[in-house]
Amino acid sequence: MYPKGNLFIPVSHGQLEAILKEPAGEAKGVALVCHPHPLGGGTMHNKVVYRAAAGLLDAGLITLRFNFRGVGASTGTHEGDEERQDVRAALDYLTENYPDQPITLAGFSFGSRMGTEVGMADERVVRLISIGTPVDKYKDFDYLENLRKPILFVHGDEDEFGSVESLNALVAKVSPNTDTKLIVFENCGHFFDNHLTQLKDAIHDWTLEKIAEVF
Repeated sequence: MYPKGNLFIPVSHGQLEAILKEPAGEAKGVALVCHPHPLGGGTMHNKVVYRAAAGLLDAGLITLRFNFRGVGASTGTHEGDEERQDVRAALDYLTENYPDQPITLAGFSFGSRMGTEVGMADERVVRLISIGTPVDKYKDFDYLENLRKPILFVHGDEDEFGSVESLNALVAKVSPNTDTKLIVFENCGHFFDNHLTQLKDAIHDWTLEKIAEVF
């Protein structure tokens, strides 16, 4: 049995179950982490999501992760597209409770698809992290060519849902227009088995670097 969230975010279909953690010291911003596909067992307790959130927290960000509609104690049912509204609701929660704090938005797999599309157009989000970008499952990531915010891609060279070749092609389209970084782990699949610590460290280090550029 997964542990329950420590808060609920009101939404049009009821509520989103979420977990919020604050850093030990002074916060340097806030972060949102979106989980992988609900129909594949994705939840906010996914090990990749957990490690990503830990990296952001250690970098000094108040960090929120949540269950999409129909997952855990979140109401509603999986829609596939309407999950974007859940991302926006989570962003609303952060800005209402932590006004004027810059937001870093991270997502894993399906969460990266939902998160990047919402985050690139939302002025509250200052940077993006796309983990295990499923470029071969969702063929329409070309919208990121219009991105004008820093983005980190973290990927495994044996990812089942996005080949490195496909991701490199996407990064080549994105990088001329914005600050783009790609980190690829060797002998690593979609779920980052045996690479979870490196994943956390990569997210932590890149986030600290971006925060330092602002301050």
